[in-house]
Amino acid sequence: MLKTDGVNRQLFEKFAVNPGERPLLPPLSPKAQVALMCRMLSREGWNEHIAGHITVRQPDGSVLTNPWELAWDELRASDIVTIDEDGKVLDSQWNTTPAIGLHLQLHKLRPEINVVIHNHAHWSGMWANLQQVPPVHDQAGAYCGVDLPLYNEYAGTFEKTDLSRSAAMALGNAKWALLANHGALVVGKDLRQAHLRVITLEWRCKRAYEVKLAGGAPALPDEVVERLSITDANGFPFCWEAMARRELRADPSILE
Repeated sequence: MLKTDGVNRQLFEKFAVNPGERPLLPPLSPKAQVALMCRMLSREGWNEHIAGHITVRQPDGSVLTNPWELAWDELRASDIVTIDEDGKVLDSQWNTTPAIGLHLQLHKLRPEINVVIHNHAHWSGMWANLQQVPPVHDQAGAYCGVDLPLYNEYAGTFEKTDLSRSAAMALGNAKWALLANHGALVVGKDLRQAHLRVITLEWRCKRAYEVKLAGGAPALPDEVVERLSITDANGFPFCWEAMARRELRADPSILE
């Protein structure tokens, strides 16, 4: 991933006029990028044991995903599995979770998204269990806008013959969602956008819970949140790279 991938080039060239002192990251294969993404999101609290799955559609239509057997915080590039659009493993002895069906349906129904991520996350999972949508209290919680759907699959929202397809259809055009008593789901056009949405969701949920415990305070007005959410469509320069470097410093073997 280049530092300009997924970023509005005009805005980038306007505000980041200097080339930088050194490369932000070494060359990364697509599988290395997915392994890094798993490590990065695990650190954000998307780390419920071996739960959770990420799928990243490639230009040839194949999909990269994490193996069922391994936790996100131990994944290396060589562990990432390639599957076809129907979920058949193409290049690995690892297995994929049966729950990946929702991801595959989302990829088929929504050609504009290439990344789907689900886990039983810490802070967003807390609000999912409360069956409440957290308000936005600060700038970092506003990066991706106001709307945050809450779906209760256990109450029947997704109960149809083809479970994964009905679930994907129920999500509509949502960029993210809380799944009541379950966890969170995030989609994106690319890794940079999906990463921003995950970290924004967790920050929003964390801050809202902290404010709630402190006695509460007024949320940001919706119109302010929408103004601050310009980063979702235009990309967040340098953030993905900074978080990837953090993981590489901790464990360079991710690239193996």
